[in-house]
Amino acid sequence: MNVSDIMTAKPATILQDDSLHAALELMDQVGCHHLPVLSNDGHLVGLISDRDCRKALNLPLIQRDHWKDRDIASQITIRSLMSPAPIIVEPNAPAEEAVRLMLVNRIGSLPVMRSETLVGIVTKSDILTAFMRLSQSSI
Repeated sequence: MNVSDIMTAKPATILQDDSLHAALELMDQVGCHHLPVLSNDGHLVGLISDRDCRKALNLPLIQRDHWKDRDIASQITIRSLMSPAPIIVEPNAPAEEAVRLMLVNRIGSLPVMRSETLVGIVTKSDILTAFMRLSQSSI
């Protein structure tokens, strides 16, 4: 099984100059916890997680009621919160390699790149879903 078999293709992305508020809106709308961050010319420059957002707002949980009215979320840029130069994986890499990278580096997601192009993202949830499918098919 390769990364391309378990990844989320064409993930939602955000620009590095967008606001934290925009990232929270997008995560809420899409139902995700990680967003690849792009430069204005479309190159991957970072990754932002819901954990990064919670830390910036000093909130244990991100609930719409708590961040929607906070002016600070509109003033903070993604560039100041993101993890720059994220660890990446290629779509044809074995899924086990993605798991290894995530465990060794203690991260919850990996952008999936084909050359210079972002083609997907693989998260712990994607890996758990793949594991469930495999265990159900072996029954």
